Amino acid sequence: MPLLAPSIIAADIGGLESHAREALEAGAEWLHVDVMDGHFVPNLTVGPNVVEALRPLADETGATLDVHLMMENPDAYIDVFADAGADGITVHVETCPHLHRVAENIYHAGCDVGVALNPATPLGHLESILPLVDLVLVMSVNPGFGGQAYIPQSTGKIRSLRRQLNALGSDAHLQVDGGIKPSNAMEVCQAGADVLVAGSAIFGGERSVADNVEAFREALTYKV
Repeated sequence: MPLLAPSIIAADIGGLESHAREALEAGAEWLHVDVMDGHFVPNLTVGPNVVEALRPLADETGATLDVHLMMENPDAYIDVFADAGADGITVHVETCPHLHRVAENIYHAGCDVGVALNPATPLGHLESILPLVDLVLVMSVNPGFGGQAYIPQSTGKIRSLRRQLNALGSDAHLQVDGGIKPSNAMEVCQAGADVLVAGSAIFGGERSVADNVEAFREALTYKV
């Protein structure tokens, strides 16, 4: 069963702790924290104080705090987010001209190393870094805002990346973020993803957060 990582960007910030708790108690394993700077992506979101606030809940429930830095110059903030309690930190290849050095800094900060790439970025940009990472994130929408539709071409990209990871004998997670819903979750997992990030599909709509998590579990279990 793939891991489910609700993206807190879609949660009610006023009830963030209760929303996150409901998702975790319903069976989600990770909390995905999108950090946007208004430069690399056209939006502003949260900072290290939110990671710090969620750390006690993660410790209590055994959840992973998965921090995704969608920002320019992420290297300057690695230690800040590590100190705040991040378990893993993901940076974008598009913002890191010295990607190996950034990956080493994440590792030395005590966090799992993640690398992300946008929909239009070729997989070739990952070739030399793949042996060093714990997670690769394929963005299946153009980052910046929640509620976007999944880009269909992402499925082939996920499948190709899974083949590359398998050829390396890598146990790195293959995470997908953008437009993930119960209706396409199985397609994405069959292509090779093992961590699904979902925002509005978990925290939006008229159903409860727990019901939305269960909808993912049913969608993935029913068709296996």
